[in-house]
Amino acid sequence: MEVILLERIEKLGQMGDVVTVKPGFARNYLLPEKKAVTATSENKEHFESQRAQLEATNLELKSEAEKVGKKLDGQKVIMVRQAGDAGQLYGSVSARDIADGVTEAGFSVDRHQIKLENPIKAIGLHPVQVALHPEVSVSIVVNVARSDEEAEIQNRTGEAIVSGDEDSDAVEELVEELDAEEANMPDEDEAAKQEAASEAVAESDESSDETSGDTSDEESSEEAGEEEE
Repeated sequence: MEVILLERIEKLGQMGDVVTVKPGFARNYLLPEKKAVTATSENKEHFESQRAQLEATNLELKSEAEKVGKKLDGQKVIMVRQAGDAGQLYGSVSARDIADGVTEAGFSVDRHQIKLENPIKAIGLHPVQVALHPEVSVSIVVNVARSDEEAEIQNRTGEAIVSGDEDSDAVEELVEELDAEEANMPDEDEAAKQEAASEAVAESDESSDETSGDTSDEESSEEAGEEEE
């Protein structure tokens, strides 16, 4: 089936191209989404008469998409989901879920703009493409975790937290060490007492040194007097 593309379609063609596609693809996607029209003589003439306007509109939309893309590119979207110890999700994260997350972050997109070949079924950091325009795509990171706390750790380490994972064990050990150090630290009153005791010892040492110095001077004077006699 021949159609005229009304916008650029990846791996298919540019705006205005007449291409041959499967009838099902045209009827189920291209035609209802208004991305193409059937390549009849009437439609070809109409497209040529509107080509300049369509190209100008497309250029404007592309420019707007590029502005949004500069802000969206590299953004991280957190998806909190239940998962087993091995990281397998009890369910999945779909394109619709990601679109909702991106929209909540302040960028208006729909599920058709999320280029996800298969639903995400494991925790971790997953790069995903977002098509803001037929000619403008950006990459975001979908951070799937069991909690916001785990998402933060994954964001810092760049690794998924799963059972038996060395990085996960290291994180747990670090947390335990920090907790132990905090538990062993003296409270404010105890710290003040320790500081006062240290100052008292220092003053005592200074006093002892001064006394020792005076005694030494007296002995030297006595010795000098004996020699003169």
